[in-house]
Amino acid sequence: MITRTLSSLAMALAAGTAAQAAAPDATYPNRPIRMLVPNAPGSAVDTLSRIVGTKLSEVIGQQVVIDNRAGAGGIVGMEIAKAANPDGYTLISATTAASTIARLLQKKPTFDPLTDYDYVVQFAETLNVLVVNPTLPIKSTKELIAYAKSGKTPFNMASAGAGSQSHLAGAYFQQAAGINSLHVPYKGGGPSSASVVANESQWTLIPAPAAMSHVSAGRMRAIAQTLPRPTALLPGIPPIADTLKGFDYSGWMGFFVPKGTPKAISDKIRAAVTQTMETPEVKKGMTFQATEIIIRGPAEFRKVVEVATVENAKLVKSLGLTAN
Repeated sequence: MITRTLSSLAMALAAGTAAQAAAPDATYPNRPIRMLVPNAPGSAVDTLSRIVGTKLSEVIGQQVVIDNRAGAGGIVGMEIAKAANPDGYTLISATTAASTIARLLQKKPTFDPLTDYDYVVQFAETLNVLVVNPTLPIKSTKELIAYAKSGKTPFNMASAGAGSQSHLAGAYFQQAAGINSLHVPYKGGGPSSASVVANESQWTLIPAPAAMSHVSAGRMRAIAQTLPRPTALLPGIPPIADTLKGFDYSGWMGFFVPKGTPKAISDKIRAAVTQTMETPEVKKGMTFQATEIIIRGPAEFRKVVEVATVENAKLVKSLGLTAN
């Protein structure tokens, strides 16, 4: 009788624990949520994170606090995110560069995007824009290639740092175009963009959100974009593929949470993000940044990351980029 009672009690406790794990505290969220951004302020990732985070605060009912943790192409932020408490109060702005490219340049990778985090939602696809300092006599991809081959100097390519999306996109472009340009890595997308504005660097192939405010103000000239087709997001700006057949290099963005975060919490965050992306304010902000809203759930998002990991590994190898 005692054994049966203890057994029943154990089963009840186990069921209670399982139910507790399956459902978050009814008051969630009851304090601010940290959005870890593995990039510097002013970068494309930071810009989009702030557009989404501002409205997400209203939708989810708690302040979403941006926590920029830049360094090593995103590795620093991804490592911090990996070690964070899986309680639903840490979101990770996951991107192509920080999640897949940066770790490919590590001799001993310190995280794995496919096993060290839980997937919440993909919310955007980010194209890259080929921009030059507006004082240069370059108004097309053909003219940029001809200028590079003329040997005129300086003709430096800025990037947001080794392993950044702009680094790999620019290196890929040089390979496809058959040109050589001195790579000048900066500490983030903001300083990288500023260098082109100041003509310290003459060009860059950078995520659109890091470029569009400068382009709109006339501080940069956008001459091409990386989708394999024209896009209404950038009217009048042709694809690089019109000049370099087959060229296609864009990115994605979404949210991870630390591994072990209760599924019900992840589900609630995903529903809030989906609602956020449907608001007029966010749609307008994303359009201005030439970024397409794409909603994909955990399984689909994981497939996107798997493909990006494989494709970027091939690209890193073909470009001869070395691990740090």
